[in-house]
Amino acid sequence: MFAENAVADSSAEVFCESVTKKREDTTFPMTDRQRDILEQMTRRTTCEKRLWERSNIILLHADGMPKRRIAKDMGTDIKTVRKWCERWEDSHPGLRSAEESEEEKMSPAAYEKKIAGVLGDAPRPGAPPRFSPEQVVHIAAIACEVIDNSDGPVSGRTYKDIAREAVSREIVETISPDSVGRFLREAQVKPHKSRYWLNAKYDDEEQFGEEVMAVCDIYLQASELHKQGTHVVCNDEKTGIQALERCHVTHPAEPGGKPQRVEYNYERHGTLCLIANLEVATGRIIAPTISPTGTEDDYVRHITQTTDTDPEAKWIFITDNLNTHQSESLTELIARRCHPDIFLGMKGKSGILKSMETRREFLSDPSHRIHFIYTPKHASWLNQVEIWFSVLSRRLIRRGNFSSTEHLRIRMRKFIDFFNETMAKPFKWTYTGRPLAA
Repeated sequence: MFAENAVADSSAEVFCESVTKKREDTTFPMTDRQRDILEQMTRRTTCEKRLWERSNIILLHADGMPKRRIAKDMGTDIKTVRKWCERWEDSHPGLRSAEESEEEKMSPAAYEKKIAGVLGDAPRPGAPPRFSPEQVVHIAAIACEVIDNSDGPVSGRTYKDIAREAVSREIVETISPDSVGRFLREAQVKPHKSRYWLNAKYDDEEQFGEEVMAVCDIYLQASELHKQGTHVVCNDEKTGIQALERCHVTHPAEPGGKPQRVEYNYERHGTLCLIANLEVATGRIIAPTISPTGTEDDYVRHITQTTDTDPEAKWIFITDNLNTHQSESLTELIARRCHPDIFLGMKGKSGILKSMETRREFLSDPSHRIHFIYTPKHASWLNQVEIWFSVLSRRLIRRGNFSSTEHLRIRMRKFIDFFNETMAKPFKWTYTGRPLAA
């Protein structure tokens, strides 16, 4: 362009001589790779104006144009031109070193980012902070307070309430809700959000710990037991799955940030109950039962069809304390399969069938080929199939549109097959029996 005598050395670095004797410097360093990146930046329509201007200044000066003429043509001040030319010359050794030593490692995007950093604004100190770190910590502490049991007028605070409380406690003289919101976002404190969680109830802490450890230990042994032919299965029901049909079609998401729009009104077509088995060692769902009800008879039929898939194998079912999981008919089934000659007694009167406690003791006997391990009360989160139920809800049920219970049944069957083929793998269970903390 404006260079008369451009000389390239073996390292591809170009030193351009000035077209005027008034120019103080006679050379300006720039490699071919740096020139290509700067030219790409100036041609890009999304380039920031200041970055575009500074790239043009460097390119024009490298082509031999005097600084005063650059300032005139670019409509800027001579001091600005000198500043960025000097910044480039000072930074060039570092850029050149990075290009030579890391040429194979540094991608074009990374090298462009490095050049853009040279032409970017230096950090500025900004205005001095109005609030000390101690004040910010006290404000965050107010946001974290639990006030649902207090005598105050509200059970949760907004940013405005927190600002008012900080002033009333003389933590600050004045503060805006916007400032409170900024501090809490930086601290990742979200006082407007809450979620439910259930605390386990137990009368005997030692017994509770033993029951938890029994579940966690079997999870750790599941892989080895699977190799020996023993099935470790997490089992539970998901009841009341509704077949909901939207009254109007769903509109798809659109460019520009417009989300998918789902009709609010729907028509109910009934409910189904899913009894699922999650095999711990493989993460697969095996022998599921989908029926209109989840009665005692339904559960017994489910256990029957599950164990029939491998009649001679040993089965360990992990389940909760629902009465259908400790029923008379289930006890009779396990007795027929494991000890056909055993005397069971009579329900409510004598023997194994006398009460739920006696039936539970029989069903959880580890000497049986088929036996059950029960999670402690209010600790169903120990059952891994509950994790899978959440996957089913998110991936199918929550946004599903079902014209009938039969349609819902077909879709659930398809999802289970899809899950087993593409998603199934053992859950990484890390809980070892220590009490959970909030």
